[in-house]
Amino acid sequence: MTHPTKQTFLSTWLSLLWLTVVPLLYIFYGILNHPTEHVYSLVTDLDRLTPFVPSFIIPYVLWYPFIASVLIGLAFKDRTAYYRTLLALCGGLILSYIVYALFQTAVHRPDNLAQTGVINRLVWLVYSHDQPFNCFPSIHVLTSYLMLRGARVFGRTIRWAVTAMSIVIIASTLLVKQHVLADVVGGILAGELLYRSAGIALSYLRGHRNRLTLKGGERHVSAE
Repeated sequence: MTHPTKQTFLSTWLSLLWLTVVPLLYIFYGILNHPTEHVYSLVTDLDRLTPFVPSFIIPYVLWYPFIASVLIGLAFKDRTAYYRTLLALCGGLILSYIVYALFQTAVHRPDNLAQTGVINRLVWLVYSHDQPFNCFPSIHVLTSYLMLRGARVFGRTIRWAVTAMSIVIIASTLLVKQHVLADVVGGILAGELLYRSAGIALSYLRGHRNRLTLKGGERHVSAE
């Protein structure tokens, strides 16, 4: 007989298979990352005053392992929080792609950036692999905000570390000129809406499953 702890550990690892949905969905990002017939700009005067700080490219690229690490941590800490955050994230990607297809925006990047030094080269690497489109809402911001929301199930130290990293990544999107303020606001609002919606959806599914279990038990008792 399998020990309950081993069963839980195995089911947690199996739940991580759902993470494969994220890179599959991300394929559509590349498909949509090009100018359409109408490309809009959401740049404001405040965006023009925001400085370009190349060193913030480091937290910007750390977004990739950060998202994966938090989701894996959630899977082992609290499965409900994991599924809620992952569901909201996938919903956020789909919502973002719909917006990109219908309302494509672009940002203006620095055109006088030197190509010397590790930091500047890293900025150029990001720029060369990511066209200046697919901006509103910012997926970096949306997903980082979701990690911040999901992290409340962790202990105080980890929760604050995730919160701090999320904020730094969100700030980096502006400081490396990958996004503008409207993209950040849109990402946060979309993240909050989807996180709440995912919670409602999971509560409904859990309640529906419990009702089915209860009915099944009642039929079993009646048969006896």
